[in-house]
Amino acid sequence: MFRLPLTPARPALAGLRRYASTSLVRAPLLAPLLVVLSAALAPVPALAGTLDVVRARGVLQCGVNNGLAGFAAPDHEGHWRGLNADLCRAIAAAVLGDAGKVAYAPLSAQARFTALQSGEIDVLVDNNTFTEERDVALGLRVTTPIYYGGEGMMVPRTLNVTRLDDLDGASICMLAGSTNGRNLTDRFRGEGKTFEPVVVDSLDDVLRVFHSGRCDALTSDLAVLAASRAALSGNPDDYIILPDVISKAPLGPMVRQGDEQWLNIVNWTIHAMVAAEELGVTSANADYQRDHGAPGVRRMLGATPGFAAGLGVADEWGYNVVKQVGNYAEVFHRNLGAGSPLKLARGLNALWSQGGLLYALPLR
Repeated sequence: MFRLPLTPARPALAGLRRYASTSLVRAPLLAPLLVVLSAALAPVPALAGTLDVVRARGVLQCGVNNGLAGFAAPDHEGHWRGLNADLCRAIAAAVLGDAGKVAYAPLSAQARFTALQSGEIDVLVDNNTFTEERDVALGLRVTTPIYYGGEGMMVPRTLNVTRLDDLDGASICMLAGSTNGRNLTDRFRGEGKTFEPVVVDSLDDVLRVFHSGRCDALTSDLAVLAASRAALSGNPDDYIILPDVISKAPLGPMVRQGDEQWLNIVNWTIHAMVAAEELGVTSANADYQRDHGAPGVRRMLGATPGFAAGLGVADEWGYNVVKQVGNYAEVFHRNLGAGSPLKLARGLNALWSQGGLLYALPLR
């Protein structure tokens, strides 16, 4: 059984249990289930086609993380940056011709699905782990993954923990409304181990609770852990991310069921960004490639009249996406990769031709 050292910085287990009863913490394993059930039972209003709504409004309402570096967070000037924020911009570029026509709606993990169901937002780009339950039971649809990750665990270096097995009996922080608790329960039960869940409502609060020493470990997607470690005060090297991967976590946008045109637009916006990387088209050379590239490249960039008729968008939608936002490699590099503070390797998010999982469907 895991035991905490009884120091002022790390309260005894009884203290943690008292803390778990505060307003920050929900009933540990019931909270995610209640969120799913309430969302599944919520009525989905009849809405006009999302494309028509967005065009009439002139702005894309995009639900994003409630401030997560590398994915969606405002910079010091209030501009939203990150992989998810850039995908919102890419969808706006495809539909409205202007990547700047986005209104970002930061949402908690508990509120995000209801916001999409109700029509408060047009698309949810919020590190949503794709699951069968979410795809069929919420009146929503998963689209194409934009990031392949996996659930992991972060611990303070001073805890001298090196593997997940060392956390038997530990208290573990997790975000309410996520799949983390269920995945961790399945893993621990399968190995005959236990843990004490500390479920917290918001990302800011879960980081504060973890950083204060009131739980031994923090579980989330590995990329989220990397971003969270960079956001923690003090030295990020004071925390380590364990090598164990608890579960698969394909992340990507979600839309409402019953709007196939909008589903197609979101899917093919992602495929266009990946295809542009495969074909060597970048924001810097998009003009040249549109005029002088290979026939397939020129079609993707709008040089062939009528190419986008099936999507219901302008022929130059692919050009607008790549020119204004970039191909997938550019977006990854500046937000998560070597050009960012996180400096994450592409890993599974490399192209299929480079050992990763990214594979653009043919555009013709």
